Amino acid sequence: MILTKDNLKLGLVLGLTGPIIGLVAIYFLKFSSFTFIEFLDNFIHENRLITSIGSLSLLANAVLFTIYVNTHRDNTAKGIFIVTLIYGIGILVLKIFN
Repeated sequence: MILTKDNLKLGLVLGLTGPIIGLVAIYFLKFSSFTFIEFLDNFIHENRLITSIGSLSLLANAVLFTIYVNTHRDNTAKGIFIVTLIYGIGILVLKIFN
């Protein structure tokens, strides 16, 4: 199975998709009364939403990272961590310049 491999590229892919899945889950759980485009527009333009939704979407990567570290697949965990840092810096920059 692909998720049992210890591979940096797999970690990068999982790290990229985790927050996106988290963002979509937050949309369906809390903001489904808006269209997805309206939700993304509000997320990008409201500082309080950038922090809360950005943190919650990165929580998906924290779960993935923990699973891969605990199963000693360190290269995959390293890829997840790298992408999480990039997402985190992007959220911080978005919040500062918004």
